[in-house]
Amino acid sequence: MDVNVDSFNLENLFSQSQELLALYGLKFIGAIAIFFIGRIAAKLVASAIKKGMNNRGVDDTVAGFAYNVVYAGLVAFVVVAALGQIGIQTASFIAILGAAGLAVGLALQGSLSNFAAGVLMVIFKPFKVGDFVEAGGASGSVQEIHIFSTILTTPDNKTIIIPNAGIMGSNITNYSMKDTRRVDLVIGVSYDASLPLTKSVLTDVIAKEKRVLKDVESTIAVSELADSSVNFVVRAWVNTADYWPVYFDLLEAIKIRLDEENIGIPYPQLDLHVANAEAFQTN
Repeated sequence: MDVNVDSFNLENLFSQSQELLALYGLKFIGAIAIFFIGRIAAKLVASAIKKGMNNRGVDDTVAGFAYNVVYAGLVAFVVVAALGQIGIQTASFIAILGAAGLAVGLALQGSLSNFAAGVLMVIFKPFKVGDFVEAGGASGSVQEIHIFSTILTTPDNKTIIIPNAGIMGSNITNYSMKDTRRVDLVIGVSYDASLPLTKSVLTDVIAKEKRVLKDVESTIAVSELADSSVNFVVRAWVNTADYWPVYFDLLEAIKIRLDEENIGIPYPQLDLHVANAEAFQTN
């Protein structure tokens, strides 16, 4: 009788084991299949995104980072799907991941904004290395463009490191993007000066400057009758690389020519008129 009972228990145990193996074995095989196939699919999707970014000229650093982020996100999703296939409750697991992601995002929000700005800079290319720009409250030549910050070198050889979010969040003035620039000068002469003569002198100075572009008309005109002077605007177009040399040389040449023609350049002055001067002297 005991043999029969033991045999019956063994048969039940064997039967239950077969049922569990059939049930969970298929689920386990399905989970393994989901994991490996999902990894392959994640790699293909991430590689396609990286290839598309490279084809659009995106920096390799950004493309590589995007590849890693997309791949890691997809693999995490695949792992959760595989665990769900086995029968493990993944709701709490997803909640923990979401809370951890939120905490990390809040802690790194500044860095993430700089990263996002760096990606936009690489994609839209408002400037390139070597350009002279005014951005993020600073001016200088772009020395390096990193994913989180940009390095500028000022004309007096100072290095400025600007977070990319500060650059993309403000106006960007790129002085090197165009091949030509306009030199704008304001020249003030005294009210006693002959305006036709002054205009002729300024025109002659501009004409003799070889670096001024002759295919673009320069502008020389009276712009303002100021308190102490008559102001002329002098606007001449030059190649961008010649901007500052021409700017300085024109100022010097104009001053020399005005002195040669005895055309005065006044300085601000104030005329004081005293009413009832006799009473003032008596007191």
